[in-house]
Amino acid sequence: MHESLYPQMRELEDRHWWFTGRRRIVAGVIQRLHLPAQARILDAGCGTGGNLPMLAGFGELTGAEFAAEAAALARARGVCEVMRASLPNEMPFTAMQFQLVTLLDVLEHIDDDRASLQTLANLLIPGGHLLITVPAFPFLWGPHDENHHHKRRYRAAGLRALITEAGLDVQWLSYYNSSLFPAVAAVRLLHRLLPAGEAGNELALPPAPINVLLENLFAAEGHLLGRLTLPFGVSLIALARKP
Repeated sequence: MHESLYPQMRELEDRHWWFTGRRRIVAGVIQRLHLPAQARILDAGCGTGGNLPMLAGFGELTGAEFAAEAAALARARGVCEVMRASLPNEMPFTAMQFQLVTLLDVLEHIDDDRASLQTLANLLIPGGHLLITVPAFPFLWGPHDENHHHKRRYRAAGLRALITEAGLDVQWLSYYNSSLFPAVAAVRLLHRLLPAGEAGNELALPPAPINVLLENLFAAEGHLLGRLTLPFGVSLIALARKP
């Protein structure tokens, strides 16, 4: 992600429907894991720390972030220790240290996604879980991906293969943000017809009533995930377990 976007991200991630909706979904998934009270949790690629307050409610949390400016913003929240780290090779943690690792829209930023998942698998205790979200469908590639320095978007089969190759068992994997998929796909395809620089800003905060409506539409899918496999969506979510 370009450094200029971090202050904007910090400003919006507590309020923008996409961040708040995803956070509600992730919280619901973790609640169903019934982790012990002192579970050791790592938020790998925690960015500016928008998810740290929520995650800290489930155990002893550590954040890890490569970008210095993002790590400073996350640390300033005062929620937990935030360490400088980089996947796949510069992770200052010991093997079998965590009961849960979250990797929330991070994998698409990393050159070697396969080795990164293997590194995170090594950090899990046996029976520990890895919760992953990534953007879906290469045909949705657009200015948003370029501005955030994404390397790729994923399909379900490809993500499942990467997780399995890392030695983890996929508990469930699904597309999500499905209710808004038609609108997002239409906007992304329209952007391809616009001159460069006129695609707009997908991080702009909508008016409050629309923001609440979009959040609730998105978050409502959390009741289905892990029970049903949604066939399409703007993103993918997967829960994996170390044997």
